[in-house]
Amino acid sequence: MNIILLGPPGAGKGTQAAKLVAERGMVQLSTGDMLRAAVKAGTPVGLQAKAVMDAGELVSDAIVSALIGERLDQGVERGAIFDGYPRTTAQAEALDLLLTERGQQLDWVIELEVDEAALTERIVGRYTCASCGTGYHDTFKQPATGGVCDVCGSTEFKRRPDDNAETVATRMAEYRAKTAPILPFYEARGLVRRVDGMADMADVGVAIAAILDETR
Repeated sequence: MNIILLGPPGAGKGTQAAKLVAERGMVQLSTGDMLRAAVKAGTPVGLQAKAVMDAGELVSDAIVSALIGERLDQGVERGAIFDGYPRTTAQAEALDLLLTERGQQLDWVIELEVDEAALTERIVGRYTCASCGTGYHDTFKQPATGGVCDVCGSTEFKRRPDDNAETVATRMAEYRAKTAPILPFYEARGLVRRVDGMADMADVGVAIAAILDETR
């Protein structure tokens, strides 16, 4: 079962991908992580990518495709979750070819749909205990005793510097720009399914599992 999992930052895509890895043995293929790993390992594709990056240039589609092919050849018996790729129709066509060459196919493209205003509130309001990392929220989850962590008793908290409305708006626009080109390509083939990304995380997981268990 090979899928593309789409969703803007804060939609819970990472959480759901980790759940699929843990429960179904799927492999999450994040092109950014794979690129760094290939460069560090000094694989043939990694050396190519390093030379390009050292020259201050962008890694080409051909190198990214070779990177994915290299990883697919290492085995993804339970299926792959493609993360951050493809982002263009050309990349989508390249992915089709990579999978076909290995006797595989793309099964589903699952998009976590969100209400942007509600998602912005979710992201902007979150903060964590600086000591133990327990998560809190200005609106949805305050400590039982104001200013004191429920878990470790610390009174120090922190927020991510990029958890602000302006950054979230930029991320949303970037996400729309990157997903817009590939959705029609996959919709024409009946591969796109959408899930309410604003639902409880467990419910989102159940909805994704139902899609993966469909036959087509």
